[in-house]
Parts: sequence; structure tokens; C-alpha cells
Amino acid sequence: MARRWRDGRGELVVRPEDGEAAVSVPLEIAASYRSRTRGLLGRDGVDGAILLSPANSVHTFRMRFPIDVAYLDRGLRVVAVRTMRPGRLGLPRPRSRHVLEAEAGAMEEWGLRVGERVAVLV
Repeated sequence: MARRWRDGRGELVVRPEDGEAAVSVPLEIAASYRSRTRGLLGRDGVDGAILLSPANSVHTFRMRFPIDVAYLDRGLRVVAVRTMRPGRLGLPRPRSRHVLEAEAGAMEEWGLRVGERVAVLV
């Protein structure tokens, strides 16, 4: 089942598999080419997270702060999690269909790790 979102707002739900409580995070959805290209550029921070869909790689050129990046497969399972400083180019992840971005350190606080599945509520 292919997921097609529209630009807008939603909620990201992280349910860690180790029994920790679920975490709900405000989510901005960037599904159009223009909003994906803009992403977090020119911002001083992000409230919650931003979902880029479809996407399988990101860069942090002209960004003002370091970010956490989670690559998600088509089932919204986390394939990889990386922290990127400004001015970096992330490697494309072949199995990735969506990219989740947040301020550095946020994903660790949420308990988001490789293999976890997330939910997007719009």
C-alpha cells in the first residue's frame, strides 16, 4: 500500500518495542517537491519533526543547526538513524522511502532506533 501525503501538519507516534511508553510529536509533512526542497533550510529550529516524502537522502548545506535524520522504509520502519552537522551530504539509503528530520538529540529522547516502527496521524 503506497502512502501519499499532502503538505501539512500531523502527529508522529513513536512506540518503542522495548515496552517504553509511546511518544507523540508534532509533525510537519513535506510531500510536494517545493516543500521537500525547502525542508528545514533557513530555520533556527523545528518544533517536533518534519517528514520528507518521498525521499531517500538529505543534505544539511545552509542549515543553521545539527539534525537527527531517520530513514524510513515504505512500512514506516526505521532503516537508519544519523546525526548530521550543517554542511554535510547524507548517503542515499536504497530501501528508504521517507526521511524524518528533527533537532539533534530529539530522536534518542523519543526512543527512536533502527527497527522501530512509527505511525503518522494526519
